[in-house]
Amino acid sequence: MIDLVVIAKEPLPGRAKTRLHPPLSLEEAAELAAAAIDDTLAAVADVPAARRILLFDGARLPPRAAGYQVVPQSSGELDARLGAIFDELTAPCVLIGMDTPQVTAEHLAPAFDGWPDDVDAWFGAATDGGYWALGMRNPRGDLIRGVPMSRSDTGRHQLARLRGAGLRVGMLPTLTDVDTIDDAVSVARTAPDTAFARRLSELLASRDA
Repeated sequence: MIDLVVIAKEPLPGRAKTRLHPPLSLEEAAELAAAAIDDTLAAVADVPAARRILLFDGARLPPRAAGYQVVPQSSGELDARLGAIFDELTAPCVLIGMDTPQVTAEHLAPAFDGWPDDVDAWFGAATDGGYWALGMRNPRGDLIRGVPMSRSDTGRHQLARLRGAGLRVGMLPTLTDVDTIDDAVSVARTAPDTAFARRLSELLASRDA
C-alpha cells in the first residue's frame, strides 16, 4: 500500500499566495489558498492510500483534514522540509502540494492503482518548471535535499537527481501551479467546478462591478 502526503501551510494573509497580490489583496489571496487546499483534499478523498499525511505549517487545520495524520513541517528551506518527511516514511509514498486545485484522483491513478514493478519513483512536472507530485518506492530524503527550489529549473534538477541515483521514473500528467493571477485564471478555466474557481470568479467580478 502507498502513503499519500499533502504539504500545505495555513492560509494566512501575507503568507499564502502572495504573488496574487496585486491585483488581489493579501486577504483575498489567502482565501484562494484556503480554497485550493480544500479542493486538493477533496480531490484525493477517493485515492486508495494506506495512510494520509498532512505535512502542515500552521495552527488551524483545514476542515477536510479529518482522517489525516498531521505532521508539522520541520524548519529549513523547502528541500530540507521535503527531505525530512521522506526520511521518516518507510512505505512507498507520493507527495503532492496544494498549488494545483485542479488535481483529480485520476492524475494520481498510475501510482495508486497498482505501482508498476518497473517504476521506482513518480514525478509530476509543473508548467512553471517545478513539480506538483513526487513519489518514491523507497523514500529517501537525500534525493531531495540540495535540489534548488522555487526556480524554473527545479523540476529538471529533481528529475536528474532521481535518475542519477538509478531510479526508474514514471511520469504523471503535467499540471499548472497557481503562482500568478494568470495561472489562477488558467486553472479556474480548467476546473470551473472547484471552490477555487468559484471564489476567483467572485473576486474578479467584484472588481468589474
